[in-house]
Amino acid sequence: MTTSLSQRLADARRNHLTLDALPPEQTPADSTAAYAIQHEILNVLNAPIGGWKIGAKSDSGPIQGAPLPANDLHADGARLPREAFAPLGLELEIAFRFGRRFEPSTTPYSEADVHAGIGLIGATIEIVASRYADWPKVDKLAQLADLQNHGALIVGEFTPYREDFPFVTPSLQFSFDGSDVVATTPANPAGDPRRLLTWLVNHATSRGIAITPEMVVTTGSYTGMFFPQSAGTASGRIEGLAPISLTLY
Repeated sequence: MTTSLSQRLADARRNHLTLDALPPEQTPADSTAAYAIQHEILNVLNAPIGGWKIGAKSDSGPIQGAPLPANDLHADGARLPREAFAPLGLELEIAFRFGRRFEPSTTPYSEADVHAGIGLIGATIEIVASRYADWPKVDKLAQLADLQNHGALIVGEFTPYREDFPFVTPSLQFSFDGSDVVATTPANPAGDPRRLLTWLVNHATSRGIAITPEMVVTTGSYTGMFFPQSAGTASGRIEGLAPISLTLY
């Protein structure tokens, strides 16, 4: 009997391994199948949802996301081993937490309801990693099934939500061992990341999953992806939010 992709991905995540090329029959047929595999992975790992990652490649493009296992979330200043992640990319992001619960519902929540529910904002550093040896030359749906290439999330201190925060063009700095690692003008490809939140709430609640104030919702990189070649400390600062750092050893 062939081991399911969700079991293989869960085992690879738990044991810090990578998988060889997927046989065609294990490649998800569509996004519905990929999203189902995401939740099967968390079930195999017996991992509660600690948060979500969501993003889009343009300010009007389709949105994708993945649930994040609670034990993959770490506080500001975390120290993590480099060898636990292969590959290892770093992204500086803005995250949200809601001030209310969104209960499971067959009726979509409106954008006004979702935006009115935003409670807190903060900076995060996402470690991008993959369970596929051939990443990034891997089927996009297979990557989506692999929690959209999630490795870990470093979560900074949150501050009360400000509607006037410059979400499209925040002033920021991102460095590794003191050297700037932002190669382009800082911008989130999704545009204003708040546009992603309504999709997430309805994506989850339509599947019977509540979105709670404890969940951290990180919304895509402003800095592109930086691949550190050595141990060291990544430091991020987004003006108006608490600074954040991660040390790799």
